[in-house]
Amino acid sequence: MNDEKYTILIADDESRERRILSLNLSEKYNVLEAANGKEALEHLEKNNVHLILTDLKMPVMSGLELLEVVKNQYGNIPVIIITAFGSIENAVEAMKAGAVDYITKPVKIEELEAVIEKSLNYGKLLAENLQLKEKIKKYEGFNEIITINPQMKELMELVAQVAPTPATILIEGESGTGKMLFANAIHNLSDRANAPFVEINCGAIPHDLLESELFGHERGAFTGAVGTKKGKFELANGGTLFLDEIGELPLDLQVKLLHVIEKQKFTRVGGTKFITTNARIVAATNKDLKEEVEKGNFRKDLYFRLKVVYLKIPPLRERREDIPLLAEHFLKKYASFKPGVELSISDTAMKLLVNYDWPGNIRELENTIQQAIIFSNDGIITENLLPKEISENADAELFVPITKEELQELRKSRTEKIINELDRKFLVKLLKMTKGNISKAAEISGYDRRQLQNLLNKHFIDANMFR
Repeated sequence: MNDEKYTILIADDESRERRILSLNLSEKYNVLEAANGKEALEHLEKNNVHLILTDLKMPVMSGLELLEVVKNQYGNIPVIIITAFGSIENAVEAMKAGAVDYITKPVKIEELEAVIEKSLNYGKLLAENLQLKEKIKKYEGFNEIITINPQMKELMELVAQVAPTPATILIEGESGTGKMLFANAIHNLSDRANAPFVEINCGAIPHDLLESELFGHERGAFTGAVGTKKGKFELANGGTLFLDEIGELPLDLQVKLLHVIEKQKFTRVGGTKFITTNARIVAATNKDLKEEVEKGNFRKDLYFRLKVVYLKIPPLRERREDIPLLAEHFLKKYASFKPGVELSISDTAMKLLVNYDWPGNIRELENTIQQAIIFSNDGIITENLLPKEISENADAELFVPITKEELQELRKSRTEKIINELDRKFLVKLLKMTKGNISKAAEISGYDRRQLQNLLNKHFIDANMFR
């Protein structure tokens, strides 16, 4: 069989009609023959068929019945109906049932070949569309993760692969990198997507309340326990439990968490009855848990239980190509702050954003854009609207204005920076000379004591540091 040819299956109970069609089409296509719908299905099970050409009226299984099975089990295979001239109504019925086209007897080969080519192209388009839908479905759980970074794409591929499994997942990354977004994606891409997604921040709850939050408590278990309360493990049963900042979990609760993961059961605080759970565990931390294990702050056995699958989210400074995308996303997100105003970011400001190291990562970028929108008068975010730690730490070549307004703002900011730096050097030199004696410093400088003290306060300089 020549694999370069399309394979066509002809189903017709009239052997003479079958043979004529087969002889005319076999030069261009691989042709299979079937005397009825049942034989056609047997061919479909054994061969990769690209198109079916079937008569409507056949014994054992009709063309319409064959069409129904093909649509249900082989949805991408186009089906062309062959019908007698007087049975056009049946052909229309078949088209409604999913046939791509029909042709009337007596069949004209040139006309048939044109219909076949058109239908094969349609089938190819259907297959490509299905692949595209599968690809989109694969990433639809990541709708909040905005990236073109290769490392992030690899992480998304990994998440798509492991999300349908029950595997426990550990996510590490600096604060603000999007660990919660990945945890949500894992849940949304799993077969638990319609079950609860329950979150708990292990570092935000006092130690004496954390056990109750995780496992629940019985009435009278402690002062204030006026009723029975379900914990996060119970609430997440059948779904996903996201343990954020797992590195902050106290050692005694680490033991209990390990037991729950291993045994899939626990007791409420003050209770004796075991409660089973099949919550899927996703844990996250901004700490290096391996380092915490070495320091004795985190149990080694729990670390390996959590790290069945490991995701390391890169900081924003390692994926700078995503900064313009994220910035534009936040402009759209907070557009309601300036109704009717078209928001944008100047080229100079964007360069500053891209070159800043973002210790607070995406969360810091979001807050920066949000603040800049609030203080913008015309909707254009320029460098003067950015925090000083962003604008002042940029390389000199970035400060190349392209408008009169940008030039004026740049002159002003540069002048202020130079003056402030000169003031600081002046004050430090005076205080070093006088060993922190403000009266002597005032006498030498020509300032009165009050003026000098105000200048020191402005620049947050403590004279006592020089004594």
